[in-house]
Amino acid sequence: MILVDDARWPAHGTVWGHVVSDASLPELHAFARAAGLPARGFDHDHYDYPHARRRDLIALGAAPVSSTELLRRLRAAGLRVRPAQKTPSRAEASVRLRAAWSGLLPGRETLRDELLERWSEPHRRYHDLRHLASCLTALGALDCDDRLVHLAAWFHDAVYAGRPGDDEEASARLAERHLRSHLPADDVREVGRLVRLTAGHDARPGDARGAALTDADLSILGALPGRYHVYARDVRLEYDHLDADVFAAGRAAVLRTLLGHDPLFRTPVGVQLWARPARTNMTAELAELIG
Repeated sequence: MILVDDARWPAHGTVWGHVVSDASLPELHAFARAAGLPARGFDHDHYDYPHARRRDLIALGAAPVSSTELLRRLRAAGLRVRPAQKTPSRAEASVRLRAAWSGLLPGRETLRDELLERWSEPHRRYHDLRHLASCLTALGALDCDDRLVHLAAWFHDAVYAGRPGDDEEASARLAERHLRSHLPADDVREVGRLVRLTAGHDARPGDARGAALTDADLSILGALPGRYHVYARDVRLEYDHLDADVFAAGRAAVLRTLLGHDPLFRTPVGVQLWARPARTNMTAELAELIG
């Protein structure tokens, strides 16, 4: 069932409420589309709605409930995403990244700021500061403190124009160009190699560094469903210039390729943490895309 609470949270010149499903996220998204709620309004386990839409939403079948009841029903359905489990905001990600850089190349803040500017480009919706911060968090979960892996993470989508393969190659060359004055030549080559691996996520057996980086890059696939849905929404927004059918065909091809990877995750911890939920998330998204 679709539920709405009272709109009483002030922002942007009005007050806002929450729309949730106590059954499934697909039910919630279907209702939001029918009601004309923008995809950007989805926040992990709910859509925000402005007070002016309340009567419309109820007329479309949403049941009005108190905020306490809405939260109780959301938790009972297993759909609640706690604040600590959500995708970090861009501001939060920026703070984390500035702190993380200090242990990599101290005194090279100009390079850090150039990379942060790249990751903050306006056309990015998923491959932005939040993705980089999440990759570094995933490396922490993998207990990987290898400096070269972390540098490769900083560079792996530093160039992003939505051109798979070309973007990774350009990012690797950017890393090699910038790092040659800061690191030994062998280390520079290794960072470039690692960045290029993120194009196909095909680290070979025994490649511990490659496995750690590619697992961290793919860790979002094994996130909680609500966070995965934010990721899928943001990927769609990056390709907003494509019509729905073209995007669905391309995205379905990507998902089929990922589902065909055996194994998808190459580290034991990555397999334990993300392999099963990743398959569940991607299978569900693929089913939605192909109808």
